[in-house]
Amino acid sequence: MRKFGILFAACVFAAAWSAAQDEDFSKVQMKVSKVAGNVYILMGAGGNIGASVGDDGIVIVDDQYAPLADKIQAALKGITDKPVRFIINTHYHPDHTGGNAYFQKQAPIIAQDNVRKRLESGGGGGNGGSIHMDMKPAPHEALPIITFDHDVTVHLNGEDIRALYFPAGHTDGDSIIFFPHSNVVHMGDDFVTYGFPFIDVEAGGSINGMIYAVEKVIAQVPADVKIIPGHGPVSDLDDMRAYVIMLKNTRDAVAQALKDGKTLDQMKQAKLLDPWKKYSGDFVTEDVFLETLYNSLTGQRTGTLIKHN
Repeated sequence: MRKFGILFAACVFAAAWSAAQDEDFSKVQMKVSKVAGNVYILMGAGGNIGASVGDDGIVIVDDQYAPLADKIQAALKGITDKPVRFIINTHYHPDHTGGNAYFQKQAPIIAQDNVRKRLESGGGGGNGGSIHMDMKPAPHEALPIITFDHDVTVHLNGEDIRALYFPAGHTDGDSIIFFPHSNVVHMGDDFVTYGFPFIDVEAGGSINGMIYAVEKVIAQVPADVKIIPGHGPVSDLDDMRAYVIMLKNTRDAVAQALKDGKTLDQMKQAKLLDPWKKYSGDFVTEDVFLETLYNSLTGQRTGTLIKHN
């Protein structure tokens, strides 16, 4: 878990938000593994890529950073010579959408409405407290050209690949992707394995929305489903159950402290989240996650929320 915390801090936030152009992506190697059925996972730097591969071509979920696009393409060629047919973005963050402009030359990008809005407008993201990141508007060619409100299904490779919108979780534009024939789910960043998650409160994310998304998926998938997290190795339902228990317990601890009239500083001084310190990472520390929970539960944020109509 600690290794993934380090990777996340270095590759997601330092690169995606402040200095991606300064990162040495030439040293990144794409690791390709079969998950189940016709679904593969590609791991490099940034968010995990899911790929449905079959006679009809390739459907990829997320495309990491722009400088890695050639490596992603080569990794896909190592699986099949079939073309990329569709790209699905799970949310707007650049470690999941950086390759959009490259891959949209080959196939259309699909995303929930708010993903296009946030990529088009740029602006801030963060936890409503000590973390705030600024993004420039994405170029026109990187914007999803097919967007949806609630859900969309791509019928390829014998799969009914369904992207289902879960509002106000990691962001306000999250999609979770289901591959029912292969018995695989790509969770985007609503489920990660590096410890306390980053919740983009300033982009409409919330702890309650994240809990809702994870519990909803747990309730509707088979017991032996394979789960691709936004970051980290392929997981199972036991991993997600432990994760959601942590989310609920930490939320409830902060909610009780708020009910008792405690301030954020008092919660930090009391080390309120110390019972869950094993989840603390090098970026999303106990104090950072405490800020996140506090700001999510009290509605305090410095960014602008794009409301879903």
